[in-house]
Amino acid sequence: MADPLIRAEALVKRFQTGGGLLARPRAMLAVRGVSMAIGKGEVVGVVGESGCGKSTLARLILRLIEPTSGTIHFDGQDLTKLSRGDMRRMRRRMAMVFQDPYSSLDPRFTVAEVLAEPFRVQGEEPPAGRIAELLGQVGLSERLSASYPHQMSGGQRQRIGIARALAQAPDFIVLDEPTASLDVSIQAQIIALLSELRRELGLTYLFISHDLGLVRYFCDRVVVMYLGAVVEVLPKADAPARHPYTAALMDSTFAPDPGQRKTLRAIEGEIPSAFDLPKGCAFAARCPRASDRCRAENPELSATDHPVACFHPL
Repeated sequence: MADPLIRAEALVKRFQTGGGLLARPRAMLAVRGVSMAIGKGEVVGVVGESGCGKSTLARLILRLIEPTSGTIHFDGQDLTKLSRGDMRRMRRRMAMVFQDPYSSLDPRFTVAEVLAEPFRVQGEEPPAGRIAELLGQVGLSERLSASYPHQMSGGQRQRIGIARALAQAPDFIVLDEPTASLDVSIQAQIIALLSELRRELGLTYLFISHDLGLVRYFCDRVVVMYLGAVVEVLPKADAPARHPYTAALMDSTFAPDPGQRKTLRAIEGEIPSAFDLPKGCAFAARCPRASDRCRAENPELSATDHPVACFHPL
């Protein structure tokens, strides 16, 4: 990609836990050497089982947490080299919508105060009329500006979360499972709203979700993670899977048409511990195609139009 908005290279995040008088500290690799690029105006999905590092990767890209190693470039600038003050100013151009609309809004703040908070963090006050404009962008009435989060539905709260993300007109938004806690009908409304905002404002999204059907509908490309590493990048959301793990995830996708439903086949075996990763491919113990080479060597992500980290791809 010649001119990406986001470029992450060899990102690693190691967390250390435990330690003390009787216990040795243990290290966990939450993100293992992830490299990826996101073009301007693109929607890139990130999928994988719980605990695979999706949300940690998103927070690293926004530099909400510091990487153990690796670099993150945003519009050509290396975020890892910016001072705290410069990074705060850079965050005007990036934002995040969180999974839970119930806990992501301060219950003591009115809607107007929630939407004014991004400006006050920067030492400013919102421009006149900006609160009403933000509410209108997400399909809410200005009358709600004096309401508190507990007085609104889950869908309304998530719209407020989206409006807060839009407050300072960012270029890039991380959507961390923004529909996971909503009813199906409300999910469709939120996705339609996000699609409309993308078209109108030229936004770039990183979309994290467990719902592969939704990801394939909403995203341009899909990054598949397993135990902190990228195992495949689908060049198009509807591209066929080449990694056995991706294929297993896709086979588990619910199809509304009974004639298109497949017999679900559970992935056998236990997920290895992130504190004690096996030698070789982390998926080898659960993979029906694994060979001795898979158990001895760790496959690298191929440098092709359809990158896959597998010695025996489909």
